[in-house]
Amino acid sequence: MKTLGYIFLCALILSSCNDDTDNAINITLQDYTNGASFETGAVIACAASDALSAEVLTFYYPEPASTNPRFYQTASINVDETDFSNYTQIVLDSSPIFNGTLRRFSQSATSDSWIIVTFELGGEIKISNPIRTKITSKPTLWSDIVSVDQTQSQMPIFSWQDNVAGDNAIYFQVVSDNQDNLLSGTYTNQNQFQYYKLDNVVLNITLNTPPVLQTGLSYNFTLMDVSLDNWVNVVTLNKSFIAE
Repeated sequence: MKTLGYIFLCALILSSCNDDTDNAINITLQDYTNGASFETGAVIACAASDALSAEVLTFYYPEPASTNPRFYQTASINVDETDFSNYTQIVLDSSPIFNGTLRRFSQSATSDSWIIVTFELGGEIKISNPIRTKITSKPTLWSDIVSVDQTQSQMPIFSWQDNVAGDNAIYFQVVSDNQDNLLSGTYTNQNQFQYYKLDNVVLNITLNTPPVLQTGLSYNFTLMDVSLDNWVNVVTLNKSFIAE
């Protein structure tokens, strides 16, 4: 009976090891994509340094029905960022932002690197563009730089200084309510956005028609100034305003 128990225990251990194959050390993005259908530039993602700690915060938009999000990172910045073999999987759990409309990986970091985020959707591996972290060379600025013009009732105009930190490629804006629900998520090339007009919006991740803002209620505005290599230069987080 002891022999049978030993064999059963070994079988459980081996089974557990097999189940954890995807979490093994040194699984590269090249390994993951070998023989698979994949699409590059198909995950919206960027990264910023935390205001108070030595952490890199990697944000991404998990498209509805996407599964198996993964985080890949290079050992240094001095590699070919287009070569998948330079990216090793780091097993991290992501946390929800705006009640899950966006998600975030958090990771301690002391040096710059390249990051790629992936998930699976429609039988394909979706892959983000490379993100160049700049935690040492250009830490993210966290600042209240947004003005709110409510001349037009229930359709505030948000504006901010253009390219305040240099190296801007695009701006990402979120309007949310006090329950942290994302009401609108948009990208513009201009340093202005009006809720809810799409005249200057170049990318829209809002799933449904945004609700009318209720006069007298408090809402929040979040802004990210993103560089061409997907590093967030400046963040304005949850600037509060009362709809008029």
